[in-house]
Order: sequence, then C-alpha cells, then structure tokens
Amino acid sequence: MNPEERIELLTKLLEENRFKALREEIIELNEVDISEFIGILPRDKAIIVFRFLPKDLAAEVFSNLEIDIQEKIIHEITDQELGYILDEMFMDDMVDMLEELPAGVVKRVLKNTDEKTRQAINTFLKYPKDSAGSIMTAEYTNLRADMSVKEAIRYLRKNGADSETLYNCYVIDRNRVLDGVITLRTLLLSRDEEMVSDIMEDDVIKVHTSDDKENAAYLFNRYDYLSLPVVDSEDRLVGIITVDDIIDVMEDEATEDFELMAATFPSGKPYLKTPAWELARNRIVWLTVLMISGVITGGILSRYEEAFTAIPLLVTFIPMLTNTGGNAGSQASTLVIRGMVLNEIEMADGLKVLWKEFRVSLIAGLFLAVINYIRLRISYPGQEGIVLVVSLAIFATVIIAKIVGGLLPIIAKVFKADPAIMAAPLITTIVDALSLIIYFLLAGVILNL
Repeated sequence: MNPEERIELLTKLLEENRFKALREEIIELNEVDISEFIGILPRDKAIIVFRFLPKDLAAEVFSNLEIDIQEKIIHEITDQELGYILDEMFMDDMVDMLEELPAGVVKRVLKNTDEKTRQAINTFLKYPKDSAGSIMTAEYTNLRADMSVKEAIRYLRKNGADSETLYNCYVIDRNRVLDGVITLRTLLLSRDEEMVSDIMEDDVIKVHTSDDKENAAYLFNRYDYLSLPVVDSEDRLVGIITVDDIIDVMEDEATEDFELMAATFPSGKPYLKTPAWELARNRIVWLTVLMISGVITGGILSRYEEAFTAIPLLVTFIPMLTNTGGNAGSQASTLVIRGMVLNEIEMADGLKVLWKEFRVSLIAGLFLAVINYIRLRISYPGQEGIVLVVSLAIFATVIIAKIVGGLLPIIAKVFKADPAIMAAPLITTIVDALSLIIYFLLAGVILNL
C-alpha cells in the first residue's frame, strides 16, 4: 500500500468512527508518516488521533509535527500528558519548539519540566540563533580514556538509552575536555582488554558553540559525519550535532538562498501557510528597488532617442540584447554563489573568478555573436552596419555580464552581505544599463549617429 492509499484508508476509518481499526493501522506506521497524517486533519480530529497513540510513540510523533499543530495539541492535552511528552523529547527538538511558540504556551511547557531541564533549556536559548550551539543536543554518551573496551560497552548498555545517537562516542577527561572519538563499530570489533585510549582517534574535528551553523553543515558534508561534537571556549564537550539537524540547516539555508536570489526576503514559513500580506511584504521592498533602478535604463533610452528616430530598426534588438545579458549574468552568479556556499570559492579567489569568467565569456560571446551575425545577415539584407553593431554588442554584453555576475557575489561577501542578494534580478538591472550604453556607443561609432 503506497502512502496515498494509506492516508485515504486512515481518513475513511476516522470518518466512519472505526477508532479501533484506525489505532491498529496507525501504530504500524513510521512516526513521520503519522505526523504527516495528523497535520492534514482538522484540529478536533487531530487531537483525537494523537490521543490514540501509545505514550512512547506519541512523543516521537509530537517532535515531527509542525509548530502550529504542536501548539494546538499543547492547548488540548492535560499537564500530565504534556509532561510525559516533554520527558521523552530530545533537548534540541524541545528548544526548537520553544523558540517558535508564543510566550504563554512556553510558560506552560516550562512549568511541566523539571528544574534541571529548565536550566538546560535556558542555556540553549542563550546561544545565537544561527550558531552551532543553538542546534546541538545534550543527549549524548561520553566515555573515559582509561576505560577498557569491556567497561565502555557495559557503560553504553547502561547509559546509552537516552542518547540521540551512539554511533560516535566521544572521550572526555575529568574536566569534560574533549580528548578523542571512537565509533561503536570500533568498540565492538576490539578485544575486551584493550583500552579506549589506545583505539580512539585523538584528532577530533569539532565546532565551538559560537561557530556559525553553516560551518557545521560544511563539515558534515565534507567528512560524511553522522554527528559532530560541540565544545565551549575551554574545549569542554557541551553537546553534539546530529545529521538530522544538519539536514534541516541545509534545507533552511538553501531555501533562504533561493528566496534571496528571487529578490524576496526569506519568510521561514511554508508557502501555503504564509499569509498573503506577509508574502507581499517580503517582495515589495525588492520590487520597489528594482522598479526604481529601472529608471536608469529608461534614462539611457531617452538619451539616445535621436538614434531611434534616425534608425528605428535599432529598437528591435534591445529585448534580445538585454535578455542575453541578464541570462549570461545570472548563469555566472548562480555558479559562483553555489561555490561560495560550498566553500569552493573564497573571497581571495576574486581574480581567479574574474579570469575564468572572462575566458568563458570570450567563448560564449564569440559563439553567440557569430550565430547572431549570420542570422541577421539573412534576415536583414543590406543592413550590414546594423548587423555588425548588434553582433558586437552581443559579444561585449556577454563579457560584461559574466564578469559582473561572477564578481558581485564576492563583493557582497566582502561587505558582510549574503552573496545570494547579488542574484539574477539585481544583476539583470545592472547588465541592462551597461549593455544599452555599449549598444548605442557602438551604433554611434559604426553608423555615425
């Protein structure tokens, strides 16, 4: 049974009030699929289905629900039910939830946690939103270097149940300073009498609580990690970041870059759940900037009005010229922005980018100019001068567009701005103005205007 058919079956059982059959079907599902089903239900039915779940499963499902559904459930369930869910939630999931909930709901949540948990939550909430500390979890299992393999495995069996992951075990000293890391696989394949200190890796790749979470994402991507240790300023282990949280970071960062590249401010909410006025507000600012910047293009056109009057055919090729320039610039900016996000391109690589885009633009510009020249000679016989102007303008426009598109993201990074801001809409506006100036300058020289 595919997911769509299963959702249809569950919905039918719920509508027919066949709750026993519904419960039997739903507890066989993965918690992510259950949360998805609950998320599409009306509020009253969502609460009914959630209360059908066994306690252990309910906590796992709750962690995967959207924040608005979590808020609805918190309002409807008792303090006892809420307390049990909170006890079973991992710290990072709880912190993520509290950051989004209204103050009144947060107060009730904290009231149903113990003092130790409240202190830990307050510590996590103090970390900057985009820091590694804000996405780490405190549920991890650590070992000591002076343990034998047998002692380490016994310790993990006794204390590992509450850890979010056991694949990587981090070794600390008596002051909680991070000494090394050892995988569970290594432990299981080693002899019982071997010491942890002899088989652990001493050179541990880690992040500090204040590091940007994008840096953590880069390390996960580079080394294919499943978890990463987080240390404080004194190298004491304070938490770990797991791969599921990093996937969320990567998705959020990619979404933010896409929105910036589309000339809209990031909303951080799903499209269908974002009010129309908020979407409009996020777009209006950039639309206004780009509209006003379009006045520059209009000013250039008005300055060369006499050229239009003398040779009206010149106007015909302006859309092709500006479109080609915008497309060429957006190609370069997209690849450079991607390279910067993946740390393949640094600010110091500006000259390398300039040289590479110049060579690319020569090849692409020459090809387009030749194709355009042949096409226009066939379409406009006897207009050799205009054909030459348009072809040379295309060649020059592609060169300028690719250089501008390649360098602007790096310039943005120099000024501490997100490189994604320098994407297609803004680059198109700049290239349009430059290409028109070149076009009319060439027309003036070659056609004696």
